[in-house]
Amino acid sequence: MKNVLKLAMAVFVPVAFLILYGTFYTLEEGQQAVILQFGRPVGRPVTDAGIHLKLPFIQEVRRFEKRLLIWDGDPNQIPTKGREFIWVDTTARWRIVDAKKFLESVESEAGAQSRLDDIIDSVVRDQVSSSELVELVRSASWKVPPGEVLEEAPAEVQKELKKKIARGREEITRTILAEARRIIPQYGIELVDVRIKRLNYVESVQEKVYARMISERKRIAARFRAEGEGRSAEILGTMEKALRQIRSSAYRRVQEIRGKGDAEATRVYGDAYGADPEFYAFSRTLEAYREGRNKNSVVILTTDSDYYRYLKEAGTVPRQSAP
Repeated sequence: MKNVLKLAMAVFVPVAFLILYGTFYTLEEGQQAVILQFGRPVGRPVTDAGIHLKLPFIQEVRRFEKRLLIWDGDPNQIPTKGREFIWVDTTARWRIVDAKKFLESVESEAGAQSRLDDIIDSVVRDQVSSSELVELVRSASWKVPPGEVLEEAPAEVQKELKKKIARGREEITRTILAEARRIIPQYGIELVDVRIKRLNYVESVQEKVYARMISERKRIAARFRAEGEGRSAEILGTMEKALRQIRSSAYRRVQEIRGKGDAEATRVYGDAYGADPEFYAFSRTLEAYREGRNKNSVVILTTDSDYYRYLKEAGTVPRQSAP
C-alpha cells in the first residue's frame, strides 16, 4: 500500500507542478500578451502587468512590447520637384496598440518593420517628389537674419534665401505622418512620429555643389585680398607722404643750420683776416698745400707763387735764441 502511495505521489506531484506551471504566467511592465489556443488568438489582449491565468497545455502566451519602438529606414535616393536628386534618411516612432490585430496581420516586430518600410518610404517618396528642395531644408517661419550676413553671398543665393515658401520641413513631416497614419491602424500599430533625419545631395551633385562653394570662397577671398591690398597701399601712401614731409622738414632744417654755420665760419674767417691778413694768407696757403698733397703728383712752383715766396722767406726768418 505504501509503495502504491509513493508511486501515486511521484506521479501526481510532477503532473500538478506542470499543471500549475502551465496555468500561471507573468507580464512585466511595458509588455502585453495575446493568448493562443491551438495556434489561434482567443480573448482580448492582456495589457496589465502581473500574474495571469491560462489553460495549461492547450494555450500559449505571445508577448509584445507596449513601449515606443524605433523604426529607422534605409536612406533613399529621391528626386525633388525641381529634379534635384537627394538622399533622404527618415526615422519614426511607433507602438503596438492592438496586440491581437498586430499578431494576425504582421505576426512579429520584424514583420512590422518590413511593413513600415513599405508604407513610410512610399509616403516620404511622394512628399519629397512633390516638394521643392528649399521646402525640405527650411521651415516656413524662417526669416533672413538682419545685418550684412547676405552681402557675401551671390545674387542668386540671396534671391533663393529671400524666397517665400508655402510650406516648410515641419509641414512636410506632418503631412507624411498624417498620410502614413491612415494606413497603419489596420495592422494594430499606432505611428507616433515621423522625422526626416538627414538630407544630402547625391555624389554627382555634391561635386558640383563643392565646386561652387570653392569658387564662391575663392571669390570672397579675392575680394578680401583686394580690399587688403587697397588698404595696404593707402597705409603705405600715407607713410610715404609722412616720410617726405619729415625729410623735407629735416632738409630745410639742415640747410638752415648749414647756412648759419657757413655764415658763422665766414664771420670767423673775416675776423681772422681783419686781425692779421698776412698770417691769414700764410695759413690758408699751408692748408691748401696740405690738402693738395698727393704722392703720385708733382708740384711745380713758379718764382712768383705764394708757395715759393713763403718757403723762400721761411729760411730767412731769424730764429729766436733759447733763453
